[in-house]
Amino acid sequence: MTSPYSDMPPAHASSTATPPGAAATDARILDRGYRRYEGERLGAKGAQRALFVASVQRALGLRRRFRYKVIPLVAAVMAYLPAAVFVGAAALIPKQLAKDLVPDYSGYYGFVTSAILLYVAAVVPDVLCSDRKTGMLGLYLAAPLTRDSYLAMKGAAVAAIVTLVTLGPPVLLVIGYSFVSLGPSWPTEGLVLIMRVLAAGAAVALWYTALAMVAASLTDRQAFASAGIVLATLVSAAAVGALVDGAHMTQWLHLADVFNLPFEVVRRIYGERGLYGDIPTIPLLLAFAALILLAGVFVRTRYQRLMVTK
Repeated sequence: MTSPYSDMPPAHASSTATPPGAAATDARILDRGYRRYEGERLGAKGAQRALFVASVQRALGLRRRFRYKVIPLVAAVMAYLPAAVFVGAAALIPKQLAKDLVPDYSGYYGFVTSAILLYVAAVVPDVLCSDRKTGMLGLYLAAPLTRDSYLAMKGAAVAAIVTLVTLGPPVLLVIGYSFVSLGPSWPTEGLVLIMRVLAAGAAVALWYTALAMVAASLTDRQAFASAGIVLATLVSAAAVGALVDGAHMTQWLHLADVFNLPFEVVRRIYGERGLYGDIPTIPLLLAFAALILLAGVFVRTRYQRLMVTK
């Protein structure tokens, strides 16, 4: 019995019809099947590097539409512009007057807190929330990535982009002040100051990285996470201020002030007494580090219990 499909071309042959009059030798086989990948295999390290780079690019709006670049640009201008203004003012006015008018390195953060909060609240949650909302988290974990390595790369990417607005401006201030003879004497005082600048910028970046990752781990909606970051900082500052200053409760309640605590740590790093004078420096720094560690444990626990479809 003749099969009704005997006249059909094989599945691997070209689906393009042969023009009338064309020679039989013109036919080509286009489907060549599967072949082994013979390129370089980067393994888990390569996947981690790719995730880190992709996360940084997403946060900064790189390879995305212009509207995703607006907030990073605005935050960068808000963070760096005061430093440029202060350096310019110090160059134009007498040296003795400049020492009284321009802020010192620890006081500079008072001018850029809004920029830091805007940047963290508007940009950082998208780095984590989008992966769960779109299902990309399952694809990442199907690659040679574990939940811990995924969180480590996300945390490193968030810390790197937050450092742009917490560390960059003070470094610019040191360089600018040095050029107008308001900087430290080198190398001794200069090296000590650089270490303090790096430690202060890293402390603020780690704090807001922890805060943003906690907020982003609680929801897959970026708007909710952003609102949570803003509310946590503003409400905690107002509540702690009312309890400590108004009700005269213990100074240790300042540890619950999500907004002002990192900048108090900055003052202690620069050797200043700070606003929480009744709290010794070493216990304050230990409590600060413990809170960041607790935030990391909380985020890890959330992701370990998260149901992911691969």
